[in-house]
Amino acid sequence: MKSANSTISFIINLTIAILTVVLTMGLFREDGKWNVQRGKKAMRYFTLQSNLLCAAASVCMCIFPEKMWVYYLKIVGTAGVTVTMLTVFLFLARIYGIGPLLKGFDLFMHLLTPLMALASLCIFERRETSLGAAFLGMLPVALYGPLYLYKVVFAPEGKGWEDFYGFNAGGKWKISYVIMHLGSALMCLAFYFVLNL
Repeated sequence: MKSANSTISFIINLTIAILTVVLTMGLFREDGKWNVQRGKKAMRYFTLQSNLLCAAASVCMCIFPEKMWVYYLKIVGTAGVTVTMLTVFLFLARIYGIGPLLKGFDLFMHLLTPLMALASLCIFERRETSLGAAFLGMLPVALYGPLYLYKVVFAPEGKGWEDFYGFNAGGKWKISYVIMHLGSALMCLAFYFVLNL
């Protein structure tokens, strides 16, 4: 059983890594030519950052599957893309509709990659995990949250970002900020229970 789980884990992680690299490279191209500015602009999105982190964790899991630091990195990467998926279905779908959020590139980044990462971590790579290790999954939100807040709310004119996630709609960034961190904490608690089944 352990051998089978390891094989399935390897296949899923390799698939995540390859798909993410191919899709990300596509963001740096426009009309058949390289467009670095387009790619750099895409890098501001939590969706892309979380998927790249998950891909990096997946590569490490393919190479060093028994290392605990790799397992912890996989928890962080999986948490990142899970936040992406939950945000899409629980919040962004009400603004944009679910259809546009699950087309082409976004189908993988918003749904398929998170599901693959969750399946590999929680089924085929599951290990006894401490509460502290599970809560490492808060890192993506804890690091990105202040950046997004600064760029959308506090950055000088001309140096900020548009509120592309709508977290500051009606000036309610404080509520969004608390909800995202609280939701991330609850998700990590769920990870803790699932990984210790």
